[in-house]
Amino acid sequence: MPIDPAPVAALLRGRRLLVCVAGGIAAYKVADLVSQLTQAGVDVRVAMTSSARRFVGPATFHGLSGRPVATDLFAPEGSPEPHVELGDWAQLILVAPATANLIARIASGESADLVSATILAARCPVVVAPAMNDAMWAKPVVQQNLVKLLEDGITIVDPESGRLASGHSGAGRLASAEAIFSALETVWRETHDLAGRRVVVSAGGTREPIDPVRFISNYSSGKMGFAFAEAAADRGAQVSLVTSAQHADHAGVTKIAVETAQDMLAALQRETVGADLLVMAAAVADYRPAETYEKKVKREGRERLVLELEQNPDLLAELSHQPGAEATFKLGFAAEDADLQERAEEKVRRKGLDAIVANDISRKDIAFGSDYNAGFLIFRTGERHEFARITKRALADQVLDLVKDRLR
Repeated sequence: MPIDPAPVAALLRGRRLLVCVAGGIAAYKVADLVSQLTQAGVDVRVAMTSSARRFVGPATFHGLSGRPVATDLFAPEGSPEPHVELGDWAQLILVAPATANLIARIASGESADLVSATILAARCPVVVAPAMNDAMWAKPVVQQNLVKLLEDGITIVDPESGRLASGHSGAGRLASAEAIFSALETVWRETHDLAGRRVVVSAGGTREPIDPVRFISNYSSGKMGFAFAEAAADRGAQVSLVTSAQHADHAGVTKIAVETAQDMLAALQRETVGADLLVMAAAVADYRPAETYEKKVKREGRERLVLELEQNPDLLAELSHQPGAEATFKLGFAAEDADLQERAEEKVRRKGLDAIVANDISRKDIAFGSDYNAGFLIFRTGERHEFARITKRALADQVLDLVKDRLR
């Protein structure tokens, strides 16, 4: 008897769930799961292995989810690769039924088919619900593969015992809908600790125009800000990214394009109203040309071009004076080439920050444009955490781990 999907709705309503279906007789049960999840308001997409289509046709899942079903590893020319697009889109992945064959492919890191490639490319939690013959389930190699999945952070929903399609009785039946929904809910709670939070991130260097074709800027790539935006979105936050830099879109991030420091300030003033966290990772130009030429400046007849510069506003100082700004946790950045800790602590005081990430830009292994970073996280209270050289995404997650419980 189908269960009431209402309990799922409260937590997973509106979330992006990818259901990966493998070739087992229990695939017909997954059609009912997709129906219940869709009725509960979950945004469901389905991907199928070639063998899964021998048990349930893609048209069934298309009709139940209201979305086209992904079955091919290769995309039409000019389209995004399906496994990459699905891996980026999903906030949570359910693999059901997970056959012994598919479990082995996932455990070994294979990517020869759409489902295994998508799981390998995914940036989100994965829940696996095995279903197979009882003798297969009991084999040591299958259990070893399941241990490998657990070590890789994948959640397993153990099968139930009972009569199997083969006529035998034992462990191997696909877990109940209640057990699978409970696992999805638990994983969501554990991995989406920023659900319900609004996060605003600034990224990249601003561009201050000299004339219609030239501008003053800096070497900032925006990668650190992008890493924070993606990490917060993957953890369930509603994220606005204010940036002048180019970066691949992320399904959970709303991007607001800006150019100048004043553009960025105006966008941040709008976006930070009611925000829980501001991550000010942008490298905002300190100065802009006092005069902007309306037409391209010609070099003919000019041996020298002298520009007079004027200060840009201090964005964090301006944002700190907004009504209600005290409710937003403000995380700044200090990119320094000397006296790293002293300058970072001074910025915390001067700009009214709650915390700051300080990194040494004189280090070539974490310089502008690098995919890596290192440095310190310093709180206004004086609490200090050091980060060895790690990827910017890993640093973003570690900083969020330390900040999340301090949000108002």
